[in-house]
Order: sequence, then structure tokens, then C-alpha cells
Amino acid sequence: MTGELTIAGDDRLAGWVAEDFGLALVAAELVPYGADDTARLWRATDADGAQWAVKLSGGGSPAGLRVTAHLAARGVPGIVAPLTTRDGRLWSVHGGRRLSVVPWLTADRALDGGMGVAHWRAYGEVLAATHAVAPTDELAALLPWEDHTHAAVGVAARATDRRLRAVDGSADRWTREVAARWRTAADDVSTLLDRVDRLGAELRERPADLVVCHGDPHLGNLLLDPDGRVWLIDWDDAVLAPRERDLMFVLGGVLAFAPVTPAQQAAFFAGYGPVDPDPVRLAYHLGVRALDDIGSWARDAADTDRPEAERVRALKIVDGLLSPVGLFTLARGALRDLGRWD
Repeated sequence: MTGELTIAGDDRLAGWVAEDFGLALVAAELVPYGADDTARLWRATDADGAQWAVKLSGGGSPAGLRVTAHLAARGVPGIVAPLTTRDGRLWSVHGGRRLSVVPWLTADRALDGGMGVAHWRAYGEVLAATHAVAPTDELAALLPWEDHTHAAVGVAARATDRRLRAVDGSADRWTREVAARWRTAADDVSTLLDRVDRLGAELRERPADLVVCHGDPHLGNLLLDPDGRVWLIDWDDAVLAPRERDLMFVLGGVLAFAPVTPAQQAAFFAGYGPVDPDPVRLAYHLGVRALDDIGSWARDAADTDRPEAERVRALKIVDGLLSPVGLFTLARGALRDLGRWD
């Protein structure tokens, strides 16, 4: 019953959903997907047996919900529109976080396997249709714009570098472990940051056409239907950016444990259509993402306030980023291909 639906020990979830969206929830199960510490996702069931994805999010852009509503209204495949509140809004606000509700998709996660040729082609079709939809003036005002400055990523990477280089034997085991990895890669991290800074300055002098981008369309945000359809979810990082911002997830690969093969790329572009990606923009976006990921996961591994299991997982992800198929290595390779890495 509603008293069983809890958020951090209280019973407000059912009340909020009932008051804001008019749904009477009878069950809700916390879903442990994603790396966003500011978000919580529940698989909820209402009194009629329908299932819903109920999300509290404090990160990313609130425009993501407007984007999915906009895309779904224009018939873009693979997009599920959010439920509106009683007064017509796409989300409500509680405790400074956005509460949203969308239909629960009974599809499998792409990361769990089963991504066939038809799925890769459909994935390309979804991104192509997304990139082809012109944003409304409202969306253009709400969405972040790619400006090739990556200021926050650069500041965080430099701060993490200073902190982990200073770690000594008095630190706990996992801080020492991640500091050792960082020191091994520190010179390359510094070089990557310098090269990304240079590419950003270059790209600011030659603007590109900006399209609606998902911003994080890796396989963890893709759901699969047995009939070959795909669903692209979690639009919190939606952004107006060059299409390379999304295409790097296929052309460069991001997840070390799920590298994209040439055959998978071919199937994707059979759905996406002909395109001539800018290798400089691809290298830039790969580099920014690599710096962001290695910095954030290294900080998590060194965070003594986190549970040990989370720190161990973060350390494994750092290892994956630095592996021969990891994002950091891919970003360095993209720069080498351009002759931008000594």
C-alpha cells in the first residue's frame, strides 16, 4: 500500500505521484541502474496494474523531459513521452529535485546482451530522426549549448590531479590504489587536457550546425524489444551540439566492456544514413568525456564516505577507462590519428 512506498525512510512517493499526476500507486521497487548520484528511479505499479518509471532527478537539464515530449509528438521512433501532471506540466518539484513519470517499458537493457543487427539499425534511425528535428524556440532557450569550453571538466581534472598526486601511505587502501593508477596515467591525463584545450579553442573559431543531441546515448541508456525496436531513455543530459557529440558513442566507443565492432557500426549507419563526421570534433568530444569519466570515477574511488563496494566498482571502472579498449585509450588514439599527440 502507499505507506510501503518509501524514499529514504519516509512515505512521500505515493502521495506526490497521486497529488501531482493522479496515479494511485500500490507498489514501487527501487531500480539500481545508472551512475547518477542525484537521481532515484522506481518501477511502480498503479491500482489498474499499469507500470510506470518514476524518477527523482537533481542532475542534468530539466529540458530533457521537454525534449522527449517534443520528439514523441513529432513521431520520432524509440522515444517515450512523459506523463503530464494534473495541471499540464511535464514534471513537479520536491526537495529541489524533479519528479517525473513515464510508462515503464517492458524491454531488455542493451547492456544485458541481445543487441542484434536490427537493433543497431533502429538505434541509428532513432538518433538520425532526433538530429533531424528542429528545436522550438522554447527548447533552444532551455537546452544547454555546446560551446567547446569544457571549463568544469578542466577544473575538476586539475583538482583531482593535485589531490591524487599528494596521496601518501597514510591514506586508506582504495585511495592509495586509485592514486597509484592516477600517477601512472598522470602525464597522459595532463597531455590530454592540454590537447583538448587546444581543440576547443580551434573549434570555437569554426562553429558547426547544432542539433538536438541526447548527450549520453550509450548502451546503458538503450532498451531493446524482441521485434528489433529500441528505446532511448534518460535524456537528462540533452544538449544542442554538433552531431558528433552523440556519434562518438558509436564511432569512438565509450564503454570498455562493450566496444563497438565495425559490423555494429555498419548496421548503425545503415539506419542513420550517410554522414561525414568531423574527426576533430569526434576527438574533442572523446577527450572531454574521457577526462570527465576518469576524474569522476577516480574521485568516487577515493571518497571515504562511500560504501566500500561502490569504491571498488569505481576503481574497476578507472581500470577499464585506462585499458587498451577503454575510453581514455580511444581518445588518445583519436588524437594520434590527427597528429595531435606527440
